Amino acid sequence: MIIQKLKELGIELTETPAALGSYIPSNFTGNILYISGQLPVKSGKLEYEGKVGSDLTVEDGYEAAKLSAINSLSVIKSTIKDFRMLNKIVKVTGYVASAPGFSKQADVINGASDLFFELLGDKGSHARVAVGVSELPLNSPVEIEVVAEISSDYSF
Repeated sequence: MIIQKLKELGIELTETPAALGSYIPSNFTGNILYISGQLPVKSGKLEYEGKVGSDLTVEDGYEAAKLSAINSLSVIKSTIKDFRMLNKIVKVTGYVASAPGFSKQADVINGASDLFFELLGDKGSHARVAVGVSELPLNSPVEIEVVAEISSDYSF
């Protein structure tokens, strides 16, 4: 179902984006899967750079958040192999590199939230934080962290 909806939206999941530091892309505890922060990277290249509110518009930031969410889904897929094992997205934390005075972080992170809702319906409903920060790695405008619940039937 998720794969079909991705195809309908013209979205193709890629390999898990490479870690840019000393961490792993995801980690389990019980049936909770923690996805490391994902940047708007496509084909190994940062697609958006700079601060939202000066270098980028809210719409650009929204698309960057959406791409970061797609990368999070790539990590989930490569970790559990079968989206049927995904019970729900529990929480999204979004960081927005913000120009001074910019206060529409929630509008930017909606790019990730809207994608999860569109693809997963009720399973995409999640708690969320949208935070403005002065800088992000590689001059990225957005970083998305995801917590997901995996079926207790999943075997490691």
